[in-house]
Amino acid sequence: MKPIQATERLVANIYDKTAYIPYDPDGSSETGTHFIQLNPDAVRDVGFYIYRMEPGSSSTPHRHAGAEEFLIIQGELIDNDGTVYKQGDVVWLAKGTEHSSYTETGCLIAVYAESTEDPLSAFE
Repeated sequence: MKPIQATERLVANIYDKTAYIPYDPDGSSETGTHFIQLNPDAVRDVGFYIYRMEPGSSSTPHRHAGAEEFLIIQGELIDNDGTVYKQGDVVWLAKGTEHSSYTETGCLIAVYAESTEDPLSAFE
């Protein structure tokens, strides 16, 4: 077995805030949200990533182009329909699901998305 080369491995600690980049770098639609996505070949929002929301932040209303699964690692997340996801909840959302979420407490989420998200304004 050959050794793993430095160029073949990336490591980040989910509790190190410096490992995160702003989810919305322009700050035009989403503030207080950040993510870690290590795979350099992955499209943003596709595959596995860690999503962190500061207390009082919310996601932009969007539609999922593919199914999404996520695990609430810390905190609490509330969907626009009032559904509350708590630490330890594993959630599946079907392709075509439209929603936005917010957090009063802040939260840390492990996400797997099959495809990209499209802002709802793109369909209106």
